[in-house]
Amino acid sequence: MKEAEGFLPKKGNYRGLIVYQKAECIYDITFYFAHTYMFERKDRTVDQMVQAARSGKQNIAEGCAAASTSAETELKLNGVARASMKELLTDYEDYLRTRRLTLWDLNDPRTRQTQEFCKAHNTPADYTRDIEKRSDEAIANIAITLLHQFDNMMGKYMARLQKDFVEKGGIREQMTAARLGYRGDQKARIAELEAENAQLRARIAELEKGGAQ
Repeated sequence: MKEAEGFLPKKGNYRGLIVYQKAECIYDITFYFAHTYMFERKDRTVDQMVQAARSGKQNIAEGCAAASTSAETELKLNGVARASMKELLTDYEDYLRTRRLTLWDLNDPRTRQTQEFCKAHNTPADYTRDIEKRSDEAIANIAITLLHQFDNMMGKYMARLQKDFVEKGGIREQMTAARLGYRGDQKARIAELEAENAQLRARIAELEKGGAQ
């Protein structure tokens, strides 16, 4: 008989998710950028940008933590993470536009070079090392490239989570299936025991009949 265990999915390793690693890179870049280029002006956007970046990172982690007990909560938290990063993307674009700096075009060689670099690097140190040598325009465009990649990856990640939810259900559905499976095993075992008892009774009856003769 199978054990009535194992219906809780083994999740929670958010640090192993590339989408989380991207979010961590974005947070570290944003923390430096906001406090370096906006802090002296007491711009409220400093806190907003840092909090949006933090929300993107933290909600992925919290979503992973909630995954073992609620697929719905996991989806909602990842949705919040994605929305926060979209807000941050707008802040970077606003920064460039309002200061008449250049938002690199998709065909710009710098954009292509940055895209390739961002695809291959998922460690914050890869972006913060010597960051003070880059201009605010360059840092903003690097962050924007990362944010676009994050959004694309998060879209695919959430689609997979939704597919799993539809196919496997949430924790309630999985618990119900586990209970039904356990009960099914119990019924099957009871049927086996009843069949064995019937065979034993028949054998005893035969023996008793032979002894009487």
